[in-house]
Amino acid sequence: MKKETTSTRQVILTLLKRNKELTVSALATELDVTEMAIRRHLRELEKDELITSRLERQAMGRPIHRFYLTEKGSESFPRNYNDLSLGILKDLVNLSGTEIVDQLFEQRKERLFQKYQAEVTGSFQERIEALARIQGEGGYMVEYKQVDDGSFEFIEYNCPIAQVAREYPIACSCEQQLFKRLLNTDHVERKSCIAKENTSCCVYKVKER
Repeated sequence: MKKETTSTRQVILTLLKRNKELTVSALATELDVTEMAIRRHLRELEKDELITSRLERQAMGRPIHRFYLTEKGSESFPRNYNDLSLGILKDLVNLSGTEIVDQLFEQRKERLFQKYQAEVTGSFQERIEALARIQGEGGYMVEYKQVDDGSFEFIEYNCPIAQVAREYPIACSCEQQLFKRLLNTDHVERKSCIAKENTSCCVYKVKER
């Protein structure tokens, strides 16, 4: 029973991570359980300070609660801060200026390209699949889908280096450039960004050369 409870808690956290905010009704629909069961899990998650809620008033009817992750809840998802410390980057800027940080991210981009280029091969869709797997293994919670015009929507629901990217936008630029090189296309357009906007995911529109 404990295993089931823990699993349901994690599913709720993941749904909130992907959707930013959800109501009790929406969560119950997603999990195919009663609203009473959802409320029980939400109470426990609120007690653990992993989620909170805001009251939204309706034009008609009762106000509804929308639940979302707290900072603690967001931080429960993978973060790669062990090898990329914001504090160290700030110290480097103080010692050598912002140019050194730009050079570090450019070097990191080149290192990642050399590491993954042999894995990202084949047709354009095969390259998309390989990149999604690589980013998923890195904690980015990736989904992708092909849309009507033949392009792909590449979605990252988690950014392990979001706090760093907020301070140093070069991190996002280097990711976009890395995608272009690995996918062998210039058509990689970033539509939204966790680090720059109040959004729940980074979205790229990717088209074949």
